[in-house]
Amino acid sequence: MKKILLVEDEVSIAELQRDYLEINQFLVDVEHSGDLGLQMALENDYDLIILDIMLPGVNGFDICKQVRQVKNIPILFVSAKKEDIDKIRGLGLGADDYITKPFSPSELVARVKAHIDRYERLAGNQTKSNMIKVKEIMIDKSARKVYLNGEETSFTTKEFDLLVFLVNHPNQVLNKEQLYEHIWGYEMAADVSTVTVHIRKIRGKIEKDPAQPKYLETVWGAGYRFNV
Repeated sequence: MKKILLVEDEVSIAELQRDYLEINQFLVDVEHSGDLGLQMALENDYDLIILDIMLPGVNGFDICKQVRQVKNIPILFVSAKKEDIDKIRGLGLGADDYITKPFSPSELVARVKAHIDRYERLAGNQTKSNMIKVKEIMIDKSARKVYLNGEETSFTTKEFDLLVFLVNHPNQVLNKEQLYEHIWGYEMAADVSTVTVHIRKIRGKIEKDPAQPKYLETVWGAGYRFNV
């Protein structure tokens, strides 16, 4: 079940929102003060946060601002403040939506579901974009790990960067100078022979027979090509 933090100082409104959300299979934590709401938001994992603006202690704007500095989950404002300047400020601080009171509880539930679904789709796409799969090879760019047939294989920083660069340019012939410039740049003396050394090490880790490479091919007189 998805977990929601509701920060609302009006008890009757908080109970109404909580009841509708719980009927729709959400777990809901309720806080009535801004101070406790901020503490809960920062110390716990939630799928979405619902904030009033006018709260005892820390106001909703400040809670949103501080949470957004460390978390990217959806934040919804539910407030009696109807002025455009308040909506603009709330959205400008990183809130995903702004609902004015009075409102339909079913509308709140619909918006909560929509924002959680959207966040999960975006998070899922981001996760997929960080994974590269080429036959038996799986590369996790975010964790900087390489797996061969499901088994993790250790790569140095430059070996990993070079492999990712080659995989991101499939079936293209890249010469040593191009590879050196993109991976090492001006970090060390201009000795492109280091590319050859790293290519040999990578082959030793991903090829069944490094002498007859299937993936990382040498194109004599031109450079290297990663076959997919």
